[in-house]
Amino acid sequence: MDTGTTSQERETQSYGGFWKSLVESLRGTEQDFTEGSLNRAITLLSVPMVLEMAMESLFGIVDVFFVSSLGPDAVATVGLTESLLTLLFAVAMGLSMATTATVARRIGEKNPRGASVAAAQAILLGLLVSIPTGFVGGWISPWLLGLMGASASVIQTGSGYGSVMLGGNATIILIFLINAVFRGAGDAAIAMRVLWFSNFINIVLDPCLIFGWGPFPELGLLGAAVATNIGRGLGVLYQLTVLFGGQGRVKVNWRDFRPQRSVIGRMARISVGGVVQYLVATASWLGLVRILAVFGSSALAGYTIALRVIIFTILPSWGLSNAAATLVGQNLGAGKPQRAEKSVWMTGLYNVVFLGSVSVVFLVFAESIIRVFTTDAEVLSVGVACLRYVSYGYVFYAYGMVVVQAFNGAGDTTTPTTINLFCYWLLQIPLAFTLAHAAGLGPTGVFLSITVAESMIAVVGVLWFRKGRWKTRVV
Repeated sequence: MDTGTTSQERETQSYGGFWKSLVESLRGTEQDFTEGSLNRAITLLSVPMVLEMAMESLFGIVDVFFVSSLGPDAVATVGLTESLLTLLFAVAMGLSMATTATVARRIGEKNPRGASVAAAQAILLGLLVSIPTGFVGGWISPWLLGLMGASASVIQTGSGYGSVMLGGNATIILIFLINAVFRGAGDAAIAMRVLWFSNFINIVLDPCLIFGWGPFPELGLLGAAVATNIGRGLGVLYQLTVLFGGQGRVKVNWRDFRPQRSVIGRMARISVGGVVQYLVATASWLGLVRILAVFGSSALAGYTIALRVIIFTILPSWGLSNAAATLVGQNLGAGKPQRAEKSVWMTGLYNVVFLGSVSVVFLVFAESIIRVFTTDAEVLSVGVACLRYVSYGYVFYAYGMVVVQAFNGAGDTTTPTTINLFCYWLLQIPLAFTLAHAAGLGPTGVFLSITVAESMIAVVGVLWFRKGRWKTRVV
């Protein structure tokens, strides 16, 4: 039995071994993650994945930082539009789960050709989804903002922003999908560099297009959307250059894009479960935004700012979780289910240490953190409350996130979907409405419901994971 504990593992736990692995993880080296030290494997995969996820969240942080100077209506517009975009993120994440699981399984089976075909078919699926949704979303953006409870002034301010963000969703879906290919193959450093590059473009263009610096036009809120789409679009071009150039473990060519019914069928089956899984979660978040909307733009602005900060810490944890998904997929492909399971428990422990530390920082410095983004007293009060209440459950989230991604890495997207359905729709939404309105807690009631529901997902997920049925999933 492969326990994952060897003399090599004990060596890499030393000071020198850790720093050597850290440097390798950032540089990107070809490794077999089905053999050798699990600590080393987790480091090589998780460090660039953590940085990748941090860079993904930086898009939102940068936008809010610059947009906040345009007033509460502008920030509220970003929050409402991002809430709508979470539906597209759900599709992107669902497709990405199928992509990572399939590519990782083929790599574990030592079948690089199969991994390349899976990558190409995933891109085809992404285009089939993003083109029609982009056209429709860009066209009906003002109506969607109104549906979300936006005031007339918010709709007037943000309809252009919403149209560009929803209309350009192909950049969101493709950057997620192709990075999922890299993660599944174990090329986490490439995915990290893609988002470094994209964020650099966004950070440079954001103030230029919002405020009209230098030769750029002053587009206001619309400029934030244009900058983000340009940054993501150039990132996709970079990804395609890497894929076609064979700079990683997966190299695609044009013949791989010929539709293959069997491959698309398997990936679609996994994707449907993944999409529904995230749609259930994101629909619940949309419900929370709708409940908050009745408390005004300041409540929405405070929630939006706090949520950006929360995502900035949660997404690095998704990086750790994605490392677990890759290790599960590759080791199941290599016929090593015990090693796959051990990687999950080890990654979960590291995530507890990380998120536990972040929770302490939020509890102590919440006001100072939110004040970076706003000086409005009402917005500040809501943002601080959100940050503190949500952080109470961080230790629970740590294991829950890793376990959920482990299911997905094994190709079992049904189990997390079932858990989400009960914990979000049957617990979180009714609890949020009851606490906010019937109990008279206002926005604080919504924040408490988030803590309760996410903690419950973690408990149920761990108990279900221990049953071990995910080990026999066919991908």
